[in-house]
Formats: sequence, structure tokens, C-alpha cells
Amino acid sequence: MLVACVLVYMVATIATGLYAARMVHGSKDFMVAGRSLPLYMNFACVFATWFGAETVLSVSSKFAHEGLGFVSGDPFGASFCLVLVAFFFARTFYRMELLTIGDYYHKRYGKTVEMITSLGIASSYLGWTSAQLSALGLTIHVLFEGVSLNQAIVIGACIVTVYTLFGGMWSIALTDVIQTAAIVLGLTLVAILLANKAGGFDAVMAHAHQAGKLHPLPHVTTSAWMIFVGEFITMSLGSIPQQDVFQRVTSARNERTAVIGTFAGGLFYFFFSFVPMFIAYSAVVIDPKFAALFESEDTRLVQRILPDLILHSTPIWCQVLFFGALLSAILSTASGTLLAPASMLSENVLRPFTRHLKDRQLLWLLRAILVAVAITATSISVSSNSTMYEMVEAGYSVTLVIAFVPLACGIYWKRSSTQGAIVSMLVAVPIWLGAKYYWLPDEPTGFWDSVPPQLYGLAASLFGMVAGSLLPPIIRHAPGQIDDADVLRRPAMGH
Repeated sequence: MLVACVLVYMVATIATGLYAARMVHGSKDFMVAGRSLPLYMNFACVFATWFGAETVLSVSSKFAHEGLGFVSGDPFGASFCLVLVAFFFARTFYRMELLTIGDYYHKRYGKTVEMITSLGIASSYLGWTSAQLSALGLTIHVLFEGVSLNQAIVIGACIVTVYTLFGGMWSIALTDVIQTAAIVLGLTLVAILLANKAGGFDAVMAHAHQAGKLHPLPHVTTSAWMIFVGEFITMSLGSIPQQDVFQRVTSARNERTAVIGTFAGGLFYFFFSFVPMFIAYSAVVIDPKFAALFESEDTRLVQRILPDLILHSTPIWCQVLFFGALLSAILSTASGTLLAPASMLSENVLRPFTRHLKDRQLLWLLRAILVAVAITATSISVSSNSTMYEMVEAGYSVTLVIAFVPLACGIYWKRSSTQGAIVSMLVAVPIWLGAKYYWLPDEPTGFWDSVPPQLYGLAASLFGMVAGSLLPPIIRHAPGQIDDADVLRRPAMGH
């Protein structure tokens, strides 16, 4: 019964994605849904993309194991990111009428900066996409006996790729509305059922409180505090210069919808992300043997706590609701993380070599790159032993170091220049990688050894931007079309 329902759901999702292909007439429709999404669809896209596999499986199990003090990146940093985007970046993104966030770097700093940041941003998605494919593979592995985890990852990757391949952003938008409803309804009912099995909501919360899981801050050690701060900053700032965030903002039908949809999606994500945490801890209360999974040598198996509990300890209707919600969370995020890097690579990296192509030909190139991204992410997912939480954080470290400072300074500091952006990246990347090589979080010898490498990279990026922009120009400031940051902030006509 459960397997049949899962198969029907997957077929329906693929069918919806193929149906969306009818609305794709060019690359603009494929990448930003023709800038026509109403508020409810924009909200659903923001929430469903953020509420992915790592929220349901990885963050929840990390909370059940270590407590709130060790999930500062997600949901706290991730939610804060969307609030920052809504208030400080959404209007600029929407008014510029661009297809990708890489186009922003081109207009503000020129082609060189566009190429470097676009490659960095696109590569950062490999970790996030791999995390979703790992989760989809884990779900298939749990449901279908005899299918190994790696085989399941490959099968899941094929499913996501097929339904994203033809409909693009329209496919994501239509399926996200359905998937958001499935996530909210399914996980809410599962939480109520498991709370009753564990002795009630108050019993679960009391157990978590006594175990120290509800303390919002980490243990009082320098290393734990710096990891706490590093994860929060990485997710809250490193997530801003991302194509999937940009696409959801610019897919809205107007500027007001872009701002409200992003803010509402982020706020709802923050509150609802505690539901899977509650479910995961309920699992430990109901059957303490699930806590033994935390000691597994394969850290990916830690994420089996919820699927195993649901599969073996709940009635069939609960299993259907949970796995429907889980698959919805995975598919909605995975499709977005496939489309985003494909859009940037085709529009910002390969575009100089494909200017002779017609829009229809460019659309098929975009689809070919999407398949290549899927193959690469699948390979990483199969070979990696990291949890989804770790994969996602690793991806956002790249954009935090390379892309955040040029983006923020480009909008809010009019003296930022092409030279500043290039120096920022030239200084930040080697310092970040050097610090990463020598960083030993489990064996710090002092405060500076406890600082996460990406924070050194962020500080170096800011220093490089300021120094490079204020020093006499050796590299000519060469924006694509806009030369003054004030132009980026001026009121848009017609909104």
C-alpha cells in the first residue's frame, strides 16, 4: 500500500512537471517563469525550496542528538537570510529585470567578475543538490528492500532530472504549491500522532528540556561558540547571493509580491522547521534505541531515525502522509538546486560563446547543462559520507567568501569598483582555503584556531573590497551597463 502510494505520487509529480512544459516558450519562461507568479505561488516556491531534505532529516536528527545550540545555521541562519533578502535585496533584484544573479555582477562590475562569481555560485550548488539526492536515495532505500543506498540515489536523481528538464521554473512553481500543502498537512498530522505515542506534547518537551536539548546556545567552549557563529553567518549571508533565491524573487508578478512572498516564506519556514525537530525527538522518546544510530560510522545513517520510526511504528495512513511530505520536501528543493546552476552556467559563463544561438537553441543548451549538473551532483552524493547539513553548509561557504561582499557593497557602497571586487576575491579565496587546510575544530589550541575558515575568508573579502576600491585604479572599472550603485536603488517605474 505504502509503496503503491509513493509510486503514484512520483508519477503525478513527473506528470505535473511535463505539463508545465506547455508554458515554456523560451529561456525566460524556463528560468524565471516569465516573471508572472502570484503571491501564493511565490510564497510556496520560497518555502518549499528552503524546506528541503536537510530540514526534515538532517537538521531534525542533529537537534535530537545535540540540541538547539547546534543548529544555528538551519533554521536560524537560513530563515534570517530570507528576511534580509526581503528587506534589503529583493527590490534591487526585481527592478533590474535580470535572468540570473550573475547578470547583476556583470552590470555592476563587468564580465570578469561575472564569470568568477557565477562559477563560484554554480559550484556551490553541488553540495546542496547532492544533499537532496542523498535524501531521496535514502527514502527509496528505506522503502524498497533490495535497493542499495547508492542505487537508490541514482534512481532518485533520474526522477528529479526528468520533471525539471522540460518545465524549468514553471515546473517548480506548479509542483511547489502541491508539495507545500503535502509538507504542512503531512508533518503536522505525523507530529500529533507521535506526540500522543510519546505521552503528549508536554511530555516530549519536558524530556527535551531535562536532556538540555532546548538550550539555544552551545556548550561554553570557544570552539563550540565559534562553530555556532560560523554556521549562522554562513547560512544567513552565504545564502543571499544564490540563484535559487534570486529566481524566486524575480519570478514574482510584481515587486510587492517579491518582497512579501520572500518575507512570508522565510518566516513560515522558521516556525514550521521546528515540526520535524519535534517529530525526531519524539522518536527518541518513544524508542531510545533510535539514539544508537548516532554512533554509526556512516553518518548518513543518522538520518534514518525518522523514516525507520515511521515505517515500523505507525499506521499506514501516517506512513503515507510522512513519506508524501518527505518526498515533497526533497523534490521541491532538488529541482530548484538543479535549475539554478544550470541557469547561471548557460547565461553567465557560456553566453559569450553562444551568442549566435537562437532562444530555442539556448533553451536546449540550458537543459543539457542541467543534465550535466545532475550527473555531477549524483556522483558526489554516491561517494560522499557527509550528512546533508554538512553538504549544504559547505556549499554556502563558497558563496559567503566569493560573492556576498561584492553583492552587498555593490548595492550599498557606491565607491565599490571592479578592482575592489577582483581584489576581494583574490585575497579571500587563498586565505579561506589556507585556513581550511589548517583548521582543527576538535583540537583547537587557542581562539584563532577555533575560528571557522569561512569567517577568515569573509573578513579577507571585505578587506580586499575596501582596499581595492580605495587604492589608485590599476584595473579599470568596467560595469556592463550600470556605473553607479544609486541607480540600482532608484524607484522602478510601473510598480
